[in-house]
Amino acid sequence: MGGLAEAQVVDAVDAVIRRDVPLAQALIVRDLRLDDMQADIERRALALIADQGPSDEDLRSAVSTFKLAMNLERCGDLARNIAKRSLVLSGSDPVLPLMSAIERMGRLVAARLHEVLDAYAAQEIDAAMAVWRRDEEVDEHYESIFRELLTLMANEPDTVAPGAHLLFIAKNLERIGDHATNIAEILHFQITGEELNEPRPKVSLLEADSPRPGFGDATP
Repeated sequence: MGGLAEAQVVDAVDAVIRRDVPLAQALIVRDLRLDDMQADIERRALALIADQGPSDEDLRSAVSTFKLAMNLERCGDLARNIAKRSLVLSGSDPVLPLMSAIERMGRLVAARLHEVLDAYAAQEIDAAMAVWRRDEEVDEHYESIFRELLTLMANEPDTVAPGAHLLFIAKNLERIGDHATNIAEILHFQITGEELNEPRPKVSLLEADSPRPGFGDATP
């Protein structure tokens, strides 16, 4: 499931940058597979909890797997949303000054998701926490794109429609980055049995008044 979620994110970025309509359409269809995978994993985790009287370690593993699947499914939903917006953008003029910035942010987010999933598979908490500590890099990209797009849209009215779609694409990428951070926190809980109580190493200037997502928060 992690491999498919990661591939969906990579393909979503490629669909935007290359204006690849068939790729975006295929991605949207594949999202149903992630939904099915999540449902299957949740059923198995709940069955383990209900039927086998698991030990504390097994219970943490089941809960963590449940949370992981939920976050991966949300990543898939966000990738699907990006693909849908890429279909709209495929028929419009590009906002050339910022497409390279969108691509850089997308590649960074995909790399973070890959790194944290590798860490989870290997049960390497230090590697996962390294991803957690670098979450602010994604937010810095998002804030830069947000400000530049607002300036561009204010000065060039013809860019308002495509610029709005790019704003939502950047926000979806930022949320995928948050889910990668969630996965690091899930692994911390699975291994240590404790939630990570440290504040995340960033506060988005655009969302300074928003509550910090809790352990494994999977809100899209």
